Amino acid sequence: MPLEVEAPVLRSFLLEKERCEWDQSIFGSGDGGALLQYVFEGDFEAVLLSPQVLDLLAGAPEDGESIEAYLERRVLIYINGATEVQRRDSKSVCLSLCTFQARCDVLSVAHFDWEASQRETVLLALAVACLNFFAQTNWTGPPVSLQISDFLPAALLESYSEPGALTSALLSCLLLDGESVYSLVSNPLLLLLARVLLVNCAAKLESLQFQFCYTRLLVCKYDDLLTSGTHKNLGILFYLECSYICLTYYEYPKAKEHLQKARELSGLSINMTGALGKRTRFQENFLAQLILDVKRKEDSSLLQCEGSLSPAPTPKDLLPKDHQLNDDTVLNKINLAEPSEHQLPDLSAEEQALILGLCTDFQKNNPVHKLNEEELLAFTTWSEPHRTITEQCLLSQPKFWSVEVTSLCLRTKLERTSSRRVERAMMQTQALVDFFTETSCPVGERLKIFYSCRAPPHWELQRQLASLLTDLGLTSSALLIYERLELWEDAVICLERMGQHGKAEEILRRELEKKETPSLYCLLGDVLKDPQYYDRAWELSKHRSARAQRSRALYHLRNKEFQQCVDCFERSLRINPMQLGVWFSLGCAYFALEGYEGASKAFQRCVSLEPDNSEAWNNLSTAYIKLRLKEKAFRTLQEALKCNFERWQIWENFIAVCIDVGEFAEAIRAYHRLMDLKEKYKDVEVLEILVRAVIENLTDHRGEQATTLRAKLQELFGRVSARCSTDAQIWKQYARLYGDGHSNNKEDNEKALQFLSKAHRCETQTAGWEKDTSSFKAVLKGAIDMANVSISCSREKSNPQEALQLLSSARLSLKSLATKAKQLYTDVSTGDIHDDLKNDVTELEQLITEIQDLSAQLRSQSA
Repeated sequence: MPLEVEAPVLRSFLLEKERCEWDQSIFGSGDGGALLQYVFEGDFEAVLLSPQVLDLLAGAPEDGESIEAYLERRVLIYINGATEVQRRDSKSVCLSLCTFQARCDVLSVAHFDWEASQRETVLLALAVACLNFFAQTNWTGPPVSLQISDFLPAALLESYSEPGALTSALLSCLLLDGESVYSLVSNPLLLLLARVLLVNCAAKLESLQFQFCYTRLLVCKYDDLLTSGTHKNLGILFYLECSYICLTYYEYPKAKEHLQKARELSGLSINMTGALGKRTRFQENFLAQLILDVKRKEDSSLLQCEGSLSPAPTPKDLLPKDHQLNDDTVLNKINLAEPSEHQLPDLSAEEQALILGLCTDFQKNNPVHKLNEEELLAFTTWSEPHRTITEQCLLSQPKFWSVEVTSLCLRTKLERTSSRRVERAMMQTQALVDFFTETSCPVGERLKIFYSCRAPPHWELQRQLASLLTDLGLTSSALLIYERLELWEDAVICLERMGQHGKAEEILRRELEKKETPSLYCLLGDVLKDPQYYDRAWELSKHRSARAQRSRALYHLRNKEFQQCVDCFERSLRINPMQLGVWFSLGCAYFALEGYEGASKAFQRCVSLEPDNSEAWNNLSTAYIKLRLKEKAFRTLQEALKCNFERWQIWENFIAVCIDVGEFAEAIRAYHRLMDLKEKYKDVEVLEILVRAVIENLTDHRGEQATTLRAKLQELFGRVSARCSTDAQIWKQYARLYGDGHSNNKEDNEKALQFLSKAHRCETQTAGWEKDTSSFKAVLKGAIDMANVSISCSREKSNPQEALQLLSSARLSLKSLATKAKQLYTDVSTGDIHDDLKNDVTELEQLITEIQDLSAQLRSQSA
């Protein structure tokens, strides 16, 4: 099939110059052209009810044949119908001896080549129509009722005569990784038929150069097909779709690679920047605001084809209403001081979709935090000139249904936690829900770049509305929505909040009477806390329900039956490995069993699925510590802190690991951060190790000498001693950092003496210190060290009066201790001091005598 035919199908629209050519050469040329015309007109139902498709799907089913198998067999018969004829006539050409007859046969083969191409065109039109029709009935609207009996043979449907049997069969065909499709999804047959055509039978559609474009490019073939100037807009949309797929499966690095390629193709420069602006009506001064700076490169080759190959904007009056804030204080949007300096270029459809994709990627790759919410709003916040109130970045250029709805949904999610904006969030969500049934906007307009945006399905919008109502306390109204949508898990949560536990059980049993499903049995087990219903769900699903094993595992976890819990979790993950919470809980269960190897593997998987999960990183480091892999623990804790900089528990683990691996500089930084987070934080043991490392000039983990950290450690001690001024050990370590009075630096010795004096004062002010010989002995030793430093410092003083002052203070402290020792620890019968203190008291008296002699010499000198 010519590329000129496939490219417009992928774009979903025709250029004006192309329309004339297609009217003459494509639309009127055979069955495929007629169906393509229906596709471009948005009449997807006409494609399904066309004679070509009805003939394709008509046939007698084989015994026990499923719907999917029947559809695939009919498609293959339709494809091979031309191939067999072509092969037979090709053989007759080879056997013909007549030149004229050979020429006729060659023409016959050419005819069948054309017929095969027409059949593939029919299948392409059918696949696109099914996919777009499915998107219309579930995502974009307006809803359309479709009777399956209109295009599937009655013989195939006879075995599904019971109510709901056909829908159940279709949904079971779409089951993936033990997770069921939403029960009220509209027209699941369309998705199944599209999958048969685009996936199951894709290899048979040989003439499609794009192979629906994406499969070949994924293996790096025909890369220039979408990166050339002609189809560069398709390349941007392709890479955006790839990024969304990668984000769905938690492959964040690959998603970023695809987004980067899309940015390079677009030629856009998109960066965060600051600008002066106002947020409130009564704000007098302009303050710095975070905005998105979007610039288009002048040499961008996309500009050359942008105007012609991008879809035309949808009229504004056909798009959903953007509700204004209408708050008496907060402005609708940021009012910039100089909006002309940050003017947004006129964005094409692909460029708007790219900005939206970058926003989604940022949201997925960053933890939930107020600052990150501000950055997300910057993707949609903008100020335009000539407006009294600032408008939205993407919403300031309302052009395309998909971008508009997705942007409004994102803004709603960010505003739901704000008391001043939650009312608008609810009104906006209600407007989006109501717009699904509006018929004013044609489906062709709604589907423009639909697949390159992550617009939510209509039931997700209603679910978001119900969640907002729950947040506002309107639980009964939310319950009605959940029941209408058959979202029984959310309905049960609402009933539990309302205290109607019996009502929750009643609803679940009523639904089970209608139809038994594994999910309903799991919910009933959750409500009644009875594991037998999980087993029933497991058997009903033929051992394919990940939910049943997950629920059973959580039941064992609550009852501290950890081995059974681990077994159930692992069975659930074998069915569906994309369960983030299950990996986390599995790691915790392994911790309880002291299975640290299993815990490390579980948390590794957890952080690979969600890189910003600080709890998982922290637990992974704990597992590494238990496995004595300290360096890995250090690196994982660094990742944990990137995700959550405010949690002091992570910092405590981090500082302990830093000490273990010899990252002394990081330990000092961590100690500062812990003091920021905890007002009364102190860890004398860590301080002792840091002081020893600096004094002994140990080599750190990076091979650097720890003595280079002396200044930073002194700074830390200054802060610690100011906050913990009554801890003697801290003062002693502070003095030790300055050499304990034995330094060659006179100022360091004086500081050490000052710190030793404060340590002695703290020890003697501690209640009951003198009642125990060991504590008394420690105080005596500290006083002796202080006295020795006092003597050495006095000898360095040039002023006798200052020296006398030092000695007098030391002598008074020593005399007080000597007197107290004799009073408390002298044996009355013998008159001797306690043996444990005798030598220290003797040394103390000798120091007193020495100080007295030295003081007498200084007095004589001053006289």
